[in-house]
Amino acid sequence: MKTEKVILVTGGAGFIGSNFIPFYLERHPQTAIVNLDLLTYAGNLDNLKEVEDHPNYQFIHGDIRNRALIEELFERYQFQGVVHFAAESHVDNSIKNPGVFIETNVNGTYNLVDVAYRSWFDEPFQVKKAFENARFHHISTDEVYGSLGETGKFTEETPYAPNSPYSASKASSDMIVRSYHHTFGLNTIIANCSNNYGPNQHDEKLIPTIIRKALAGEEIPIYGDGKNIRDWLYVLDHCEAIDSVFNYGNAGETYNVGGDCEKSNIELAHLICSLLDELKPKKDGSYSDQISFVKDRAGHDRRYAIDSSKIKKQLQWKPKKDLESTLQNYLRNWLLMFN
Repeated sequence: MKTEKVILVTGGAGFIGSNFIPFYLERHPQTAIVNLDLLTYAGNLDNLKEVEDHPNYQFIHGDIRNRALIEELFERYQFQGVVHFAAESHVDNSIKNPGVFIETNVNGTYNLVDVAYRSWFDEPFQVKKAFENARFHHISTDEVYGSLGETGKFTEETPYAPNSPYSASKASSDMIVRSYHHTFGLNTIIANCSNNYGPNQHDEKLIPTIIRKALAGEEIPIYGDGKNIRDWLYVLDHCEAIDSVFNYGNAGETYNVGGDCEKSNIELAHLICSLLDELKPKKDGSYSDQISFVKDRAGHDRRYAIDSSKIKKQLQWKPKKDLESTLQNYLRNWLLMFN
């Protein structure tokens, strides 16, 4: 890796990370990436086929809970930055098995940020030579803020009120990262994003589930009354935001990243079904006929909405992709891939 700097990306074989790595390698040819991923059910190296032979890319199979491994990697590669995606992130799984979310999202994040501090600093606020610009970027979620009513949006000043074991573990990891900036002077950034969609997303997530079930002729399960609202952000728009925040954001700050696209789950299901009706019509009826309401998820937050005005104003970022047209292209590619 003959480059100006090397950064560590954790969880790079997952959904957002596997979109970020090719994007960042193309955008920053003088930066090398080491991708550390445990390859749980949510990670897949097939997502990174396009870069597996890239001279500035290396994959390491490993666990962020393994502190000795983290220390060895920081010593070997002398990382100049960390972009930390690795996390247990499926809310349903956090209800069934909260412990692994604490182990990975809280303890794993602590390992990473503490080793980064001890590698880059001699003591609090005394950074080592050659690491003056080293930065720790923590990828988080809007779910840490809890649930909104019918109006309003989450800002960076919204108090944390997590309602699931998943969001509680992410809120905890946010606080750990924040503390290392204020106590030790570590150059940290936290970015809280809304619901992502796009290529490489795990089959269990809402949009892939709607598509899979529709095309298989099965019932499309929608929790409760389907009126839970989410703000949808295209994954490559998110990658643009990460790039901007990682390289130009202010140390110690938080940035909210949203798609300016609120949709209820039932609206989203009907939208996808109507697009499929056009692209691959059924012999009889509409795909919407397959929608079925199922028992609601425990602790299901009613509405999320992100105010992204800070990142728009400070870093001139804004989402570029329109949900309907992007979903249409996504569905075309899906149909080509599986038919």
